Amino acid sequence: MLKALTGICFLHLTTIFFLFWATIDDAWWFTRTLYTDLWGRWVMENEDDVWVYMDIPTSYRKDYLQAVQAFAVLACLFAVFSFCMFIFQLFTLGKGQRFTLSGVLQLISCFCIMVALSVYTDHFHRGEKDGWYGWSYIMAWFGWLLTLLTGVIYIILRKRVD
Repeated sequence: MLKALTGICFLHLTTIFFLFWATIDDAWWFTRTLYTDLWGRWVMENEDDVWVYMDIPTSYRKDYLQAVQAFAVLACLFAVFSFCMFIFQLFTLGKGQRFTLSGVLQLISCFCIMVALSVYTDHFHRGEKDGWYGWSYIMAWFGWLLTLLTGVIYIILRKRVD
């Protein structure tokens, strides 16, 4: 049972790491001369080959961008709350009971990052042909998959009866 709990904790901490890294880091969209994330944009100056920070362009609708930012942050918070609830339930839950509350919190985190990714995919960079999604965006999708997996594991998991 200790190996299983260690594996689940490691999986959950990996999920939290992916969500935080994808939310904070600056690699959601790339072209040859710029890269952008949820918080800003970096453009390469032609003469110096220096990356310069700029605000998000006004062509991005603020309401959609703020929704993506808010849901990405909420996904991180719910993943952390779910882990804390799992640790709490590990010591207080009766034998044979399920970790339902931890699973529900993790599935809420899964829903939040899915909404953030869906809105970002649908409303940003639609007409841009020369760019590609960056590794932070891809890591956010891996975070979504891991939150779904751990949420289902928590709902199915029972505290062992010895």
